[in-house]
Amino acid sequence: MLKILTVDASCEIEEGSRLDYFISQQLSAFSRSYIKKLITEGRVSIDGTPAKASEKVRQGMQIEVDVPPAVTMDIEPEQITLDVVYEDDWLIVINKPQGMVVHPAAGHHRGTLVNALLHHCEGRLSDLNGVIRPGIIHRIDKDTSGLLLVVKDNQVHAAMAEQIRSHTMTRLYQAVVYGMIEAEEGIIEAPVGRDPRHRQRMAVVASGKPAVTRFKVLKRLHDATYIEARLESGRTHQIRVHCKYIKHPVIGDPLYAPGRKTYNLSGQALHAGMLVFEHPVEKRQMTLTAPLPSYFTDLLGQLE
Repeated sequence: MLKILTVDASCEIEEGSRLDYFISQQLSAFSRSYIKKLITEGRVSIDGTPAKASEKVRQGMQIEVDVPPAVTMDIEPEQITLDVVYEDDWLIVINKPQGMVVHPAAGHHRGTLVNALLHHCEGRLSDLNGVIRPGIIHRIDKDTSGLLLVVKDNQVHAAMAEQIRSHTMTRLYQAVVYGMIEAEEGIIEAPVGRDPRHRQRMAVVASGKPAVTRFKVLKRLHDATYIEARLESGRTHQIRVHCKYIKHPVIGDPLYAPGRKTYNLSGQALHAGMLVFEHPVEKRQMTLTAPLPSYFTDLLGQLE
């Protein structure tokens, strides 16, 4: 489907804005990240010439956007019990258990949250993130438990993606980390990117993307600290990487704290306990919580 946009006085946007931002504002059903993907694939041109995401818009510019047709989802729906915290016609929020993979990937083609969602929502999920991640606008790791917001509609997807991008959605986590953090609270501001020495891990690297995590101590335990962490960006493994960076990795983390005592955990002691956001359609403030799971409370009991 070819969409043609002309930059003129009717466009309520400042001249000189980035191209990807301009298109996402004009085509509100699509997220900015999806527009960037189309540009990278060569599906966006300016006056007939392939465009770059960083290009600036100017008066009189004609932009052609080739939006590919939605691909039929071929991931098999599965009847898997879900802990639904909230659901309406546009959104569903799941309390994901530790050990469940969010979407299909190599080695995990069945039993994922997406397989369960396709059955539960009868296939009615946003397709802006492709057939592998329908409805998914943010992720939590396989061995992280807690709240995950999923969207059922492309227009809602774009609105919620903007809340994440602009940091107006609050995501609070609880974690138990090794050692005693001295400060009562703090800010970890360090860029996160692929670890050049271990491609399965992320790390704090100069070439990484900006990442900010705020934390505060909830309780001091036996050679461990129970903290609350707030994401101000959403990089892969961000809390786990930042905790390792300050020399207090998350207890049980197989990637960032190998060889340490695991306290019989099967993964890291990290739980996404709260989401706060504005409902994209009803415009009301939503505050959703998920109680600490048993693996987490058992660990706290061991470390009291």
